[in-house]
Formats: sequence, C-alpha cells, structure tokens
Amino acid sequence: MSLRSIKLTGITALVAALLLGSRGTGGEEVCDIPLVTSLPSTSFRSSSQLTSSHGPVYAKVNRREGAGGWSPFISDRYQWLQVDLGRRTQITGVATQGRYGSSDWLTAYLLMFSDTGHNWRQHRQEDSLGAFPGNTNADTVVQYKLNQPVIARYLRLIPLDWNPMGRIGLRLEIYGCRYTSDVVNFDGSSSLIYRLGVWPNWTGMEVITLKFKTLRNSGMLLHAEGRRDHSFTLVLEEGRLLLFYREGVSASSGRELLVSVGSLLDDQHWHHVKLERLSTHLNLTVDENTHQADIPAGLSHWDIRQLTLGAVQSHGLQELILSSKNFHGCLENLFYNELNLVDLAKKNNHQVLVEGNVTFSCTEPVSVAVTFSSSQSFLQLPGLTSWLSGIVSVALQFRTWNEAGLLITFDLPQQESKVWLYLREAKLCLEIDKAGRTQLELNAGSGLNDGQWHSVELNSGENHLSITVDKDKDIAAYTSTRLHLSAERPLFFGGCPVQEPHLQCRNPFKVFQGCMRLLTVDNQPVDLIKVQQRLLGNYSHLQIDMCGIIDRCSPSHCEHGGRCSQSWSTFHCNCSNSGYRGATCHSSIYEQSCEAYKHKGNASGHYFIDVDGSGPIRPQLIYCNMTEEKAWMVIQHNNTELSTVYWSPDTNPHLVYFDYASGAEQLAAIISQSEHCEQELSYYCRKSRLLNTPEGAPYSWWVGGLGPGQAQTYWGGAQPASGQCACGLQDNCLDPKYYCNCDADYDQWANDSGLLTHKETLPVRSLVLGDIQRPGSEAAYRVGPLRCHGDNNLWNAAYFDKETSYLHFPTFHGELNADISFLFKTPSSSGVFLENLGIKDFIRIELRSSSEVIFSFDVGNGPLEVRVKTSAPLNDDRWHSVRAERNVKEASLRVDDFPATTQEAPVDGHIHLQLNSQLFIGGTASRQKGFLGCIRALQMNSVTLDLEERAKITPGVKPGCPGHCSSYGSLCQNQGRCVERARGFSCDCFPSAYAGSFCHEEVSASFTSTTSITYILKNPNESSRNFSASPSSIYIDPTLKGENISLSFRTRQSPALLLYINSLSREYLALLINKHNELELRYKLHSSRDAEVLWSRATNLADGLLHSVNIRRRADAVSVQVDQGPTEEFNLTSDVEFNSIKTLILGRAQELDEVDAELVGLASLGFTGCLSGIRFNSVSPLKAALLHPDSPVIITGPLAQSSCGLSSTANPYAAETTHSLSDQPGSVDPGQPLVNAIRSDSALIGGVIAVAIFITVSAVAIMARFLCGRKETYRNREVKAAQPEDERHEFPFSSQADSQSAPSENQKEYFI
Repeated sequence: MSLRSIKLTGITALVAALLLGSRGTGGEEVCDIPLVTSLPSTSFRSSSQLTSSHGPVYAKVNRREGAGGWSPFISDRYQWLQVDLGRRTQITGVATQGRYGSSDWLTAYLLMFSDTGHNWRQHRQEDSLGAFPGNTNADTVVQYKLNQPVIARYLRLIPLDWNPMGRIGLRLEIYGCRYTSDVVNFDGSSSLIYRLGVWPNWTGMEVITLKFKTLRNSGMLLHAEGRRDHSFTLVLEEGRLLLFYREGVSASSGRELLVSVGSLLDDQHWHHVKLERLSTHLNLTVDENTHQADIPAGLSHWDIRQLTLGAVQSHGLQELILSSKNFHGCLENLFYNELNLVDLAKKNNHQVLVEGNVTFSCTEPVSVAVTFSSSQSFLQLPGLTSWLSGIVSVALQFRTWNEAGLLITFDLPQQESKVWLYLREAKLCLEIDKAGRTQLELNAGSGLNDGQWHSVELNSGENHLSITVDKDKDIAAYTSTRLHLSAERPLFFGGCPVQEPHLQCRNPFKVFQGCMRLLTVDNQPVDLIKVQQRLLGNYSHLQIDMCGIIDRCSPSHCEHGGRCSQSWSTFHCNCSNSGYRGATCHSSIYEQSCEAYKHKGNASGHYFIDVDGSGPIRPQLIYCNMTEEKAWMVIQHNNTELSTVYWSPDTNPHLVYFDYASGAEQLAAIISQSEHCEQELSYYCRKSRLLNTPEGAPYSWWVGGLGPGQAQTYWGGAQPASGQCACGLQDNCLDPKYYCNCDADYDQWANDSGLLTHKETLPVRSLVLGDIQRPGSEAAYRVGPLRCHGDNNLWNAAYFDKETSYLHFPTFHGELNADISFLFKTPSSSGVFLENLGIKDFIRIELRSSSEVIFSFDVGNGPLEVRVKTSAPLNDDRWHSVRAERNVKEASLRVDDFPATTQEAPVDGHIHLQLNSQLFIGGTASRQKGFLGCIRALQMNSVTLDLEERAKITPGVKPGCPGHCSSYGSLCQNQGRCVERARGFSCDCFPSAYAGSFCHEEVSASFTSTTSITYILKNPNESSRNFSASPSSIYIDPTLKGENISLSFRTRQSPALLLYINSLSREYLALLINKHNELELRYKLHSSRDAEVLWSRATNLADGLLHSVNIRRRADAVSVQVDQGPTEEFNLTSDVEFNSIKTLILGRAQELDEVDAELVGLASLGFTGCLSGIRFNSVSPLKAALLHPDSPVIITGPLAQSSCGLSSTANPYAAETTHSLSDQPGSVDPGQPLVNAIRSDSALIGGVIAVAIFITVSAVAIMARFLCGRKETYRNREVKAAQPEDERHEFPFSSQADSQSAPSENQKEYFI
C-alpha cells in the first residue's frame, strides 16, 4: 500500500509535524508527514561520497541540487546513508529514488534504526525478511509503508543491490510524525513505589503497559502487591520476561510461574510490554508475541495496593521473590489502566516514593557489537609490540546459537605452531597445533550456544596459559605453556580470509556465526568504529555496530508441544512423543476416526484418535470396535457399570457425575463428525418412580449435551422433551396411565431402558435420582459408554463430470502453515484439484500427467513447485491419496505410499501466504484444466470442506461418489467379497471360512472324541423337509469334477480322521493323519474299485502345532500343499467324477457302510484337537455350525467356538477378550439387576437364593444325563429354539457391562 504523495517544504513541514504529531501511547492521528525535506545538512552522514557534489546532503526525494543525489566512492555492500531526525520520532514509511539524470539507483536495500547512532537494529518486513525492494529507474519514487511504526532518532540505509549498468545512487524520504514519551532510568539500586490503595478499584479489564530497554539480561521490572498478600512479579531472566505469582510472603509460599515470553530482550532496544487481566485469563504481550495464562484464584480481582518498579527493597521480599538482580535500564510510558505512573513520579505525587538515584531521562551506554553472519565473515586485527614481553591477553564477549565455530586464531612463529580458540559441542576449546599434530588442548565451560552473552579471556604469561569463561575461575583451564606471539602476525576473529592465502590463516573448524563485543587486546579495547572506517585492521562480511542475532524459537514455529532448537540460520523441531510430524510438528500421525483406521485394514483395538488432525485438540486413546459392520468409537467414563441405589431416609436426591476419558473439546468434535451417536440409559426400579410426579416435575432427570449441558426429562428410547420413556413411545407401559414402567410404582422389579440417539443431548454428564427416600424403594442405573460410528469427513465426496465444472469456497487462510489432504479417482491424465489466488501469492495442486502430481505456490519469493512422480498410473479410476504441506521451513508432497518430495524454504524470505480470492475445487478461476472424476475427504488445515452440500447446488457437479471396492476390495481377505455402500464398503464373509469385518478372523473349534458335525450337501429338492431352504443354506452340484479344500488343524492324535465326504453312489473322499503322523488323502471315485491313497511327504503332523492344508483337484490332477511347503502333484487313475455327494463330516463319523473296515474304525474314534478355517468349495461347514443356526448341519457332542486356530505367532487381527458380568458367579433375585461391584447387604437372603438355584441346576443336570443315557443328543442348527414366555420374564434385563479395557464385540455378518 503506497503513501500519498505530499510535497511540503521548509517551515510548513515542521509546523505540520508539530501540529499533527501523535503521542507514543498510540493514537489515530495521521502519521505520514515527510520528515527529510526540512532537515539541515548536519543531519546527513554517509560511509563515503564520490565527490562533494555526490554528498549525503543531496539525498532528498525530487531534489536536483548537487549531482542529483548521493553516491558513495565505491559501490559495495559496506556503504550506508544515515539520517538524524533530531529526536526520537515515529517512523511509518520510507521512499527511495535514484540519482537524478543518471543510471544510478538501488534495486534492494536494508533499513537500520537507532536511538543513539550506535547499536543499530535491522528492520524486517516479516519474521525473517530484511530486504526492501528498490527502484527500476532513476526518476520513479518507490514508497514502502512499514508494517509497524518504528520509534527511532536515526535511520541508516544500506544498499544491497543496484543497477548493474550504473552505481549506487539514492534520494530518500522518511514519513512519520512527532513522538513524545515519559521515561525513567534505574541504575540497579533505585526504585519507584506507587501506593494505589486510595485510588478506586477498576472492575472491568485491567491493563499495565510499559516499554523497557536494558543491556543486562536479568532484573526485576515490576512487582505488584494486592490485598491478602497476593502478588505478582514481572522479571527479566536471561533475556526472557517471566510473570510470577505468589500467595503470601512466608518462606513456605513458593512462587508460581504463570507465563514466559520473549527472548534476547537485553539488546538495549525498546520492547513493548502489555499485561492485561481479562475475565478468565491473563495476557502477557512482549512486542507482538502474546501468551495466555489462567488467572490464579487469588488474582480474580487484582485489588493492587502497591506497585514497585526496578527493585524490591526494604520490604523483606528480596530473597522470597527474586533470584535475579535489580533492574538496570530504562522504562517508558508506564500506564496502569489510564494512569500515567511515570508522570506522577515526575510531579512528585505524594503516592509515589522514590528510592535511590532515579532520573527521568534514559542513559544510553555505548556498546559496539559486530555480527559474523556469513561463512566468509572474519575480523583481522594487527599484532602488538607489547607481545614481545611475553605477556598476552585477549578477551571478548560473544553470543551464538551454534555449537561450533572459530573465535580466535593466530600464529606462533617461534614455535612454528598455530593457536585456535574455538567452540566445539558448545564448549570452549584451546588447541595448539604444530605440523598437523596437537601439542596442547584445553577445555572450559559448557552450553555456550544458549544465545546469552558469554565472556572469554585468554591469558598467557611466564609459564602460564589459561582460558576463562564468564569470569568464573571455576570455569577455567590452566597449563604451564607460554605463548610467544609476534608483532608482525595478526589476530583473526571468527574465520579466515578466503581470498588471501598469503596471510597464512587456516581454519580447520567451522566459522563463527554470532555476535562479539567488548574486544580487548592486552587490556586495550578495540575500536570497532575505526575498523568499520577501514582505519584499523581488516574485515569482510561483517555488520559492525549491531548484533543481528535472531531467536528463531521465540515465538516458536514448532506446534503441538514440539521442542524447538536452533542454529544461526535455521531452527529444528523435535516432534518425538508429540503425536505429530513434519518440519514444524504440524501434521498428526494418527487418524481422525475409527472409520479411517478400519479402512486401512485395522481390526478392533485401542487407537489414538486425533479428531481435528492438525488442530489444537490433543490425540486421545479410544477403543475402536470394528467387529460389526460399522466402526464404533467407544468413549468410556468413570461409571459404566450397573450400580444399585438403596433406600435412604435422606431427602436429598442421589446425584451422580460422569467423567469421560476424552476431554470436552474432543467429545464435541467426535459427536459432530460422526454420522450417529448413542448412549445407553437404563433405570431399574422397585417402588422407585422415575418421571411422573403429582406436581408435574420429574422425580429424576439427567444432564446432557456439550459444555455444561442441559437438564433432560426424557429417558432412553424416547424423544427429547417428551417426558416419556421408551414404553410410552411404544404404548406398552406396565400401567397405561403412565409413560414409564417405573412410574407404575409396583413393588416388583421393572425397568425403563433404551438408547439416547440425539447428538445434541449427548453425552450424559450427570444423573439425578429422586424417588429413593421411601422404605422399600430400590433402584439401579446404568449409563453406558458413548458410542459413535461413521465419519462425515471421510466419505464426503463430489463427482465432477465436466472439465468446466468446479466448486468454490471462501478464501483459504494458511498464512504460516497449510496442510491439504484429499483422495481422488479419475480416468483423465490431467486436471487441477484446487486453486486459490492472491494478488501475487497463490496455491495450487494439480494432476500434470497420469503419473505426476504437482503442488505449487508462491508466498512472495517466486513460484515453487513440489513434484511427485509415481511408478504406477494415477488415472486408473481407483482412489489415490494426496497430502501436501507448506510451512515456514519447507513444503512437502506425498501421493499414496510413494516417497514424499520435500523442498526447503528460503532462510531469509517471505513466509506469509496471502490469498484473497475464492478457493476453487476441481477447476480454476479461468475454467481451464478442469478436473474430471471424484474428490473425497478434502481437508484444509484439518477442516473438512463439505463438497456434497456445495455439489447439490452446483451444475456439473454431483454429490457423492460410488465405486470403493476397486480400491479397497483387497482388504476383504480369505475369499471375502467386497460390497459397495453409499458411504464406503463392507466385506461379505459368506463365501469365506473366516469371519470378522475383513473376513480375517479364524473360525475355530475344539473337538473331543464324541464331537461330530454333519453338513448336508445334497440337492435341496431331494432334502428332507426338516431342513430349511433359506438363503443361508448353500448346496453344491451333486456331481463334482474337482474340489478346493482348505483347513487348519492342531492335534496330538494319530491316526485321526480330519474330514470325510460321502455320496449316495458309495464314493467318498477322506483326509486323515495316518499312524506314521503323515497326511493321507483317499479318493474313491468308482464304487467298484478300491480307493486310491495319496501320501504327502509332510511328516510329524500330530505334534500339537497348527498346520494348514490346501487341496485342489481338477479332473485327475490333484495338488496338495501342507503349511508353506512345496506343492505336491498327484494323478488319479480310476475316475474323475465325484457323483451324488451327500454329506461332509467333521469329527466322529458312524454308519460308514460304503468304506473299508480300517476307515470305519478310524472314523469311530473321532477327532481330538482343533479344526479351523474349513472350506470345501463354497461351503464352510465349521463356520455354519458355529455361527449360523439356519444352516443344514447336525451337531453331536460338545462343540464351542475357540481361539485354538490362532497360530503361536502374533496375529495382527487377534480378537480381544471380552469380559461381561455374566461371566461372574453370583445369584440374585430373578427380577433384580445384576450389579458388577455392588452386592446385596443381606448375606442370608443371598445364601438361600444361591442354594435354591444350585438345587434347580442340579436337577436339570441329572435329568439331562438321564436323557443322554437313553438317546444320543442331536442338535439341528436349522431349527430355531423358541424361549418360553415365562423364562423370558424371569430375568427382565441384561446385566452385561462394557469394560474400558475390553469392550464387548458383537459379531454380525450377512449371508445371502
């Protein structure tokens, strides 16, 4: 944004500046007055001038005097032009112009500001960008408005680049206005005390503002005492500003650190501080960096009684409050709310006590620093004749972030040696080297790369050599070696001249990058200003009279708790244990829902869920139940068990609070993004009413919803605000006069149970039970875990059927961090996925070719492209994932699981992405390169764009996108079939011998010698009418020319029959382990011929380990594979057709008339061991027997599903053990709820009931044994057992409860 052109001259400009000047406290007056025009010639200085006509006094915009502007004697980057504005001034902008009538102009420059003409500070446009754009010709005025006004007296402009066809040429204007302030100076022993008790208290927002500057890295700025001995203290420690809180003044009351802000604040530059108390928190701002802290209870109302500035003296608080020193420096414009405290002190107000030497002007100590910023930086100083005496002393102070770097080097010509004083691993090292061999090495100090000033002293005398760090004799190293320096040999600081090998300076270490000051040689200070003027020594690539160190970790760009470390030119984020990744720990390593984990092939278990991705909500460990068709998120709370409430004479209601494992923010995000949420709410009652009261108010209610929640007066299974229970909605309550079973008030157990499914009222926060005060009242309640399924983000999709179609959304805001993720599928080889433009900046992701995705953007440093080329085509109409991220460190792009591509950002460049147009999805603003296909799950900075809703109102774009099985079908294992759904897919496990969400769970059973499973294989038209012909029953062709058989087994029985298939034609197939522990396969495919026996070479199969067998026959060719061994090939000679197959038998088999006596005897022994994953062509007999009661299967003997089929190695899909209350022993009243942790107080009644149940169970067992003795028990799984009506009412409700460690997993499959 340009400043308007103002052409005022002489006195007019000065008067305008006085009239329109603004105070330092900030105002809304216009502050863009030209300041250079009226300045006298003495206000201009420069490094040099070409001639007297090219002097700095002629460097005024639109002036033609002299040679038409300033030009230095030599055009290089060490030149500068300086302007003295006469007093501290608020500067808002600058303008540059080339030298009149010439080819001399600047194309880039730096701006420096100072209050004293020393200790310059470089102005940066952004956090890292320091260069300003210049001119393109000699006449045009190029103006630049500063992002933030600068308060300074001196401005120095340093040319960086200029017209290559000319030289440096400059005319300059500065814009701003007058600045006034109230300043107070503290000398380290002085202080100001303000007694505020007689002033009225402010009840609204309270604010303290000030500015400070200092060269000391520690000191107490402000101490505020309130009533009841509460206090807070603002302290400078190691260049950081800390806010402490203390309750009381006793030695036992420790101080609490509330917040820490800023860094490198001991640079003798003004820093703005603002401390404000809001309703719930404190804000501490230093310069533009704000940190927030919760208000301690004692500071809910400040009630400040006394403010102390500079020191805590004579109050007995020095040791209690501070470990640091008193403040030594200046404060400016100190305000408490609207009260100017410095002005009160200047006017000797009676409420102000001055202690020590307090002055109202700022004393500015001069300390000239030098910055080593480049790999070519060095400082060369001449030797001294005093060294001939043998006494040498060199000292300096330095600050750096680098662990290594050369500080000083020089030669010892008499000893033909070299001396290096350097940093290694942040320690100070002195090394003397001769002919490449180390003669001496000393070490001192540690952690010297902390950015603080550290002093170093090198002293050599008679038989003495030492190095000392920070003037601490305990941090020093000594030796008896003596240094013999020559006056002809120079000293080198920081590095060596690269282009001057004749100087014999050699640096085998890294160069020093940092700042130095207070250089002394033989106790004489080095005049660095003379060095700058080329009057002393030599240098290259130095910035003299300034320390340009930058703290790149304050504020930190590392997100989500990532730990920031830095060097001179960059920073690094350590993301370990944070749950995030990337250069700035921006992107979460976890999925946002259980649905996302499921569709990566994960089974049930505990997973970290990061519901908002790169947002501020932390990941949380949540149980994902994926055994059903849906992926449920199960969020536990502190009381999911069934709990009893007994009668109490207390008139107060029973109140229960529920504390969830997930935080409030995470719960809100989970509920919002889920398609469906539910929570069980059950009430079991005996003379305990629930909702209905004579007065109309409910006896009981619950509080639910986000935040504090709202009281709800409906119960599980009913509608919100209905005042009903589920039975009232279904019109089947025990008493038709009421809407809840419990309101009937019967002296017998009843219940009102159901699911709460309205997301707006979830989760249940608390429960109030009111009718438990009457004698005989008894109740129990259960609030189950919150369960949610579905992910509104994952399946949100749009289909673009035209190249000119697109969706548009509001401007994307990702100034410093931008992460973009989505999935796409397309038949096209090119197209733009998304684009957002700014004035100059932009961001775009596109498919450039069938195997290349490009992420391109511009933040002001020029366009940058990040490319990923894939080895497989991306236009295969399958889903592919794209994830792009751009931050201040780098840009990265990943496509599917191909290697990511990363490009680093410039060290000193623009970092803010500034966009202002609409965001286009599936196309561009120019409607070129449109995208054809589907885009799904588009998230930008983890915020999902609702493509479906926008597609509903956009021509050429359709909501949703089918066709997921082409991409995810491989997740359905073991012959499971992928089934398309509107939002996702599911696995149909009917064709498979396995179960589970991905047909990955072994279906196994343990067999005893009496266990038998008979599966009917004959044609349904010939089957007995006792067997169902439902879709769950599978029949195969009765005549086979081939089989596919697979199973696993574990046994120590030998011999043993594994599987037997017979036919109506007296043919059979038998798979067995013979007496030699070998696998035998017997085929009898011709009734008049003997069976053919095929022996596998696999041995020792009855070893108790799990073995797998796969058999395949095509006509006469048979192949057998055992475990992972080689496939064995066999050929049959008798026949190729297996005719009229009848049954498949597992375990014990009887009445095998058509087989030989040996096989009959073997079949009668049964099978003892484990069978698993059995499949015969399209039939899974064991799975049918265990899981599907309508299958044509007959079971004899004991049979129970087991995990015996799991291999000994870890199975990634291993099911978790489920514990339910039904597993626990105990006896209860046939109508009373079974409570997990609470037992009845009456041991006698419990014992009686236990005895009664024991007798009943014993009688049933005896009867069953009697029946089994008369006739073998058959259980036909086709017939559905009907439970008697009286038995269903015996236990009116389930007593199972979810456990956080292992929530229940109800398997559910669909067979068609």
